[in-house]
Amino acid sequence: MLREGSWVVGDTLIRFLDKMCVHIQNVKRNLDFNRIEEFISALDNAGSIFVMGAGRSGFVAKAFAMRLMHLGYNVYVVGETVTPRIKPEDLLVAISGSGETLSVVNISRRAKEEIGSKLVAITQRPNSTLAKMGDIVIVLKGKDKYERNHELSKLAPLGTLFELTALIFLDGLVAEIMNLKQLTEDDLAERHAVLE
Repeated sequence: MLREGSWVVGDTLIRFLDKMCVHIQNVKRNLDFNRIEEFISALDNAGSIFVMGAGRSGFVAKAFAMRLMHLGYNVYVVGETVTPRIKPEDLLVAISGSGETLSVVNISRRAKEEIGSKLVAITQRPNSTLAKMGDIVIVLKGKDKYERNHELSKLAPLGTLFELTALIFLDGLVAEIMNLKQLTEDDLAERHAVLE
């Protein structure tokens, strides 16, 4: 690490990584494997899969959609111009740390109540509006973006812990599905974009 004036360059980065390691260990200890099994089953039984989130959670949703496509699922990102209409036999995966993000909640409500699609809610708040609507709820506990914890606010502002945790969890889920389907990296690479 380099010393720059009164602070050490890299010190905050190391503290952030240490905090993430502890956080991921806590998430790992609290995983509900029955819900995860239901989630995988819902993915396998869906006509099409739609994923969504707002802001940085939206980027996590897009990353998950890409891997689902690599796994061979028929998947779309809500809000893209080429995304078709969701149908009753389809699955919506909605990602929101607070579970109260207006756009995510409203679209989820419409898909579930008006269309009849199944809803997977990925959130850190089990009592949120999104979680209460979910057919399957995956709770990834982290620092709420509205929670004011001085140390965490400096290391991982707003929804950072949830967003990174959701990304890591969903990539772990991809690994689990690869194992269940006995797929290799080569199998996924066959579907990887070549027009880049």
